[in-house]
Amino acid sequence: MGGVLPILGAAMLVTPAAMAEPVTRPMLYPAPTALTLGQGAIPLGRSVALIVAPETEAGTVALVRAILTDAGVTEIVQAGRLPARFDRPHIMLGSDRAAIVRDALSRSHAQADDKAEGYTLAATAAGSGGLITLAGHDADGLFHAVQTLRQLARRGAIPALIIRDHPAMPVRGTIEGFYGAPWSMTDRTRHLDFLATVKANTYVYSPKDDPFARDRWRDPYPAATLSALGMLAEAARRNHVNFVYAISPGPSICFSDPADEQALLRKFAALRGIGVHSFYVALDDIEYQKWNCDADKAAFGPSGAEAAGIAQSKLLNAVQADLIRQDPASRPLIMVPTEYYDAKESPYKAALRKALDPRIIVQWTGTDVVPPAISIPDAQAAAKAFGRKTLLWDNYPVNDYASSAGRLLVAPYVRRESGLSGELTGILSNPMNQEAPSRVAVAGIASFAWNDKEYDAQRIWYAATRDLAGGDAQAAAALLTLFDTQHLAPTFGSQPWQEQAPRLRALLTGVREALAEGDAGARARALADLRAQADELAGASDMIRAGVADPGFVAQTQPWLDALQLWGRALQMTTAGLEAADRESPAATRYFAEAKALAAKAAAVQTIPGATRFGGSVKIADGVLDRFIDDAPGLIAVTAKP
Repeated sequence: MGGVLPILGAAMLVTPAAMAEPVTRPMLYPAPTALTLGQGAIPLGRSVALIVAPETEAGTVALVRAILTDAGVTEIVQAGRLPARFDRPHIMLGSDRAAIVRDALSRSHAQADDKAEGYTLAATAAGSGGLITLAGHDADGLFHAVQTLRQLARRGAIPALIIRDHPAMPVRGTIEGFYGAPWSMTDRTRHLDFLATVKANTYVYSPKDDPFARDRWRDPYPAATLSALGMLAEAARRNHVNFVYAISPGPSICFSDPADEQALLRKFAALRGIGVHSFYVALDDIEYQKWNCDADKAAFGPSGAEAAGIAQSKLLNAVQADLIRQDPASRPLIMVPTEYYDAKESPYKAALRKALDPRIIVQWTGTDVVPPAISIPDAQAAAKAFGRKTLLWDNYPVNDYASSAGRLLVAPYVRRESGLSGELTGILSNPMNQEAPSRVAVAGIASFAWNDKEYDAQRIWYAATRDLAGGDAQAAAALLTLFDTQHLAPTFGSQPWQEQAPRLRALLTGVREALAEGDAGARARALADLRAQADELAGASDMIRAGVADPGFVAQTQPWLDALQLWGRALQMTTAGLEAADRESPAATRYFAEAKALAAKAAAVQTIPGATRFGGSVKIADGVLDRFIDDAPGLIAVTAKP
């Protein structure tokens, strides 16, 4: 990618003001499919003209207006056509099928992106303003273009460029599929707003602890709950996110009973009545070596893996057929199978492959329930086993299992192979019980699903952190300090797939080495670095509380913020002890004792009761920070009291 954008015409020269500063490539996430940087830039200034093509959604127009206002624009003039000369920034907004939009693209020598959810964003500086064209291939694509404009507008000036962009995977988003306390409706609404910003398009409602979706799946929802779900579905539509309702009948369903089939269809009909049009049947975490009713034995034979696959296919095919009857253009049914955690051939998978309607989408969690890595061959094996490309249910950053107790999982999204977009239908992240902290990892997953070939895990991690901090640089730095102490990503095995506190570990290793060498200058520099790190840890929590605008984040991370502050103070006392020992001062003993007491207090901080399936002590850089504080009194000989 490269080259220079032509200007809009011989009479429309780039102004000196537009050329005063060098034009740099913007950092956008998800990374666009193609971006060509041109010459000059368009300062938004105080006044912007907005031209809206026919049939553009009012919500998309309102979002553009809000973005401009946030960028400092005080006057937005509604224009009906493109001018011959540009006296201010002009923004053209609409479908690439509209003649006026095609004309605008032509003036910028840009072509429309012709993929589903695709868009073109072309900006050309000209006259005393310029033309910024947002052309969506469909309504979703135009909405995504506006999200890109949102990121560009933060700079105050839109660089001359052409972006042609579309997603690599058709399904991208989250599945609220964890055990433990479900998200509140407020959390869900905020999450839908967030998903829009990272160009995700799917949210699956599947909390394991919703009794009306699992244990009492046959029972209708109370009117108030149904109404709340309807409002949530409307919030999803507003954000161009497909709201998918999931039901989990597996623990009690009788597959051969027409009454149970009708109960399932009635449940979906009730949801359809409040505006939900996408559905999902979850058959995970159930026993398939025994039937729930004698009628299934008579219909499908003795219980077992193959019989379960046949029985499940019968039910799911009936549901898929009903969806088509209700709406011929409906999205396919999604299901998660009982064997969801590997790609090994089995009688169960063979039965699904043979009997399941090919339109039905199958979810799969990778090579394990929490896989340490997923490769292209892994996904190809899954497609072969299930007879179709699968939709990846990625169990990251979910923290509802024993080895994740006491942890926030906020490391970058890594070890998923570039090129998976050719082998998967999409990726859904299973997030944490804590919605706001989940956004850090989900931003990475959505970005990978949008453009896996240009995905940069570290860069997206930093960008998502800055967004969470609302652009506050100090709050973002403090968040990264916290996130380093929550970097460990466990699996169901003995070895984590991401290490704990890599930045802190490297610093503490350097301190140990400097103290071991015995050089006075090296010791002094190492102890100064250690003190700076201790101050950073001790001060990060207050900086986060003051700087992160989202109250949900602070509330959901409160125990970790409390514990981090205490561990930071323990490291401050440890540093004081090492400095005293280096001076051969007997005060070292007192400092180390204070550090030990603070560390014990920090280790006793508990997670919020009931928030996660497995509660307990909060983990902060465990195995790294606690070990250093324990070892510190033995790193320099402590002078005894006289």
